[in-house]
Amino acid sequence: MNPLCGRCNRVVYPTEKVNCLDKYWHKGCFSCEVCKMTLNMKNYKGFDKKPYCNAHYPKTNFTSVADTPENLRLQQQTKMQSHVRYREDFEKNKGKCFSSVADTPEIQRVKKSQDNISNIKYHEDFEKAKLGKDAPQPQSGHSPAAAFQPSAASQNNYDAPSESVGQAAGGPATGSGKKYRAVYDYAAADEDEVSFVDGDVIMDVHQIDEGWMYGRVERTGQQGMLPANYVEAI
Repeated sequence: MNPLCGRCNRVVYPTEKVNCLDKYWHKGCFSCEVCKMTLNMKNYKGFDKKPYCNAHYPKTNFTSVADTPENLRLQQQTKMQSHVRYREDFEKNKGKCFSSVADTPEIQRVKKSQDNISNIKYHEDFEKAKLGKDAPQPQSGHSPAAAFQPSAASQNNYDAPSESVGQAAGGPATGSGKKYRAVYDYAAADEDEVSFVDGDVIMDVHQIDEGWMYGRVERTGQQGMLPANYVEAI
């Protein structure tokens, strides 16, 4: 029994039969669904078991979802759930300590740069103080210039030995300060500073301000300014 044509639904005889897309077609009925152009086995494109030409072949496009009342309700519900979840997480984490930042090489480099900037700023202020210019007062209540000025007794006593006058002009008198131990190596960056290595004992230490001290290295006998965060009290 001869099959029926997929287009006109009439009998297809073997001499005019085209078998394609799981159907049988008359040669004249095997045409594009849109423009009705006659197709053959080489130039057709099938979609949903229907033939199309290359120009009218349906392209797959994403369908946009309409903002229906139901969709809007679901969006609002999702947003509310998100706010509730955020609030719960916030309440759980409230009051907890912040995690400490790891001491990475990059952070160490930044700290070193900040220390260098602090040292440069301090020396600028110290030079201004020695020249009699206005200098910021340290928070500790001791002025760098005051730490190196002669005492009233040495100013009035012109017959005092030159060694005593030198001590009064260069720094605090020895024997009256505290004793500290170096916990890091330090190389003097200026002529009024003193160098030392880890483990050195610093004698006769006097506090200048929060960042700097004045003392004498017991191993070398040299005295001068030193950073306060490089030593610890004995």
